[in-house]
Amino acid sequence: MEDNKITEKIIGAAIEVHRALGPGLLESAYQECLFFELKSIGLNVKKEVSLPIIYKEIKLDHGYRIDLLVEEKIVLELKTVEKFTEVHSAQILTYMKLGNYPLGLLVNFHTKLLKNGIKRFINTY
Repeated sequence: MEDNKITEKIIGAAIEVHRALGPGLLESAYQECLFFELKSIGLNVKKEVSLPIIYKEIKLDHGYRIDLLVEEKIVLELKTVEKFTEVHSAQILTYMKLGNYPLGLLVNFHTKLLKNGIKRFINTY
C-alpha cells in the first residue's frame, strides 16, 4: 500500500479515537485505542517498539521506545500537550533517523480539533 494511503488511514483512525474520547485523557489511553483502531482496519501495527542506540561500537538496547510503528515504516509519536515544541519535533525525527523509517506522524490528542494536532515528517537523512 502506498505511504500516503497508509497515512490517510492512520489519520482517519486517530480522528475516530479523538471523536470518541475527546481531549483530556492520558497518552496511554489514546495509544491503546489507536492501536486497536489501526489493527481493526487491517494495518500492521506494533506498540512500544524498542529502538536501540548505536554509538561507535556501543549498542544501548534500552534507548527509546516508539509509541506506534505502522507497516514497519511509519512512526507515530503520540502526545497530550498544550502545544508542540521543538523538542517534540526533534524526538520524532531522531526516532525516524535511528530506525531509518521514511515517515512519521506527531499526533497531539490534547486539541479541540485533532486535525490541528497532527504534524507529518519525512526522513531526509
